[in-house]
Amino acid sequence: MVRLPLTPAEVARGQRLGALLRRARGCRSMLDVALASHISPETLRKIESGRVATPAFPTIAAIADTLGLSLDAVWAEISRTEGTVEDQSALPVTRHPSLAS
Repeated sequence: MVRLPLTPAEVARGQRLGALLRRARGCRSMLDVALASHISPETLRKIESGRVATPAFPTIAAIADTLGLSLDAVWAEISRTEGTVEDQSALPVTRHPSLAS
């Protein structure tokens, strides 16, 4: 099976996802978050850097759960089309209601 190249919109969405996950991870180490999510640190690094722009849904669900993020909030933030990744770095990270303190 031949994998089609990513569209510019998919690349931008992957960059927004990476920025969101980096902000949500905060001071937690990449290793801690990756192990708690049952993924490799290399996979998390590639997602956060935007090198893997379209990670599998179970991977994102596991990371979001580890970080206490709502999948609805993740989708809302990464599906925005206006602005750049840098412009969106000021967006708040919305935590899953059951995990918010």
